[in-house]
Amino acid sequence: MGIYDYTVPTTNGEELALSQYEGKVMLIVNTATGCGFTPHYKDLEAIYEQYHDQGLEIIDVPCNQFAGQTPGTDDEIHEFCTLKYNTQFPQMKKSDVNGENALPLFTYLKEQKGFEGFGKGPAALAMGVMLKKIDKNYKENPDIKWNFTKFVVDRQGNVVARFEPTADMKEVAKCVASLM
Repeated sequence: MGIYDYTVPTTNGEELALSQYEGKVMLIVNTATGCGFTPHYKDLEAIYEQYHDQGLEIIDVPCNQFAGQTPGTDDEIHEFCTLKYNTQFPQMKKSDVNGENALPLFTYLKEQKGFEGFGKGPAALAMGVMLKKIDKNYKENPDIKWNFTKFVVDRQGNVVARFEPTADMKEVAKCVASLM
């Protein structure tokens, strides 16, 4: 199966077929409204505004699996994002990205691009320390480690990059720009 074989549940109970984005660049991200990385919404919206007309789609999947940082309903999440960050890209239904109830899309994404580390710097160090307390073998599996893990898919449907939440959003923007 490839990326275009997957669907994502929408907030109105329908399934969004990723096949409708064939030929476009996709940025797929699990998000949270009460996380230290929540300001990434501002950068995501800026990337969306800059590249949407050139073929970028953002697939925003709110997830409450990481310290309960997305406690609201789908409507509350949408309201928060549009009021605080003026997001124009759609939010999907709040869903799991790890475990037995994980969306099949995220299982596929993790198979395509596994965890390669948090990089360098204080945020990376802090994430490593925190995760070691949760799962001492966190480096050994491809699971999503935290909110705002981003996957970039090129126009041919290849998963070309995975960015952990500690990655500089300028690097995410540069990756997207290279595919336009």
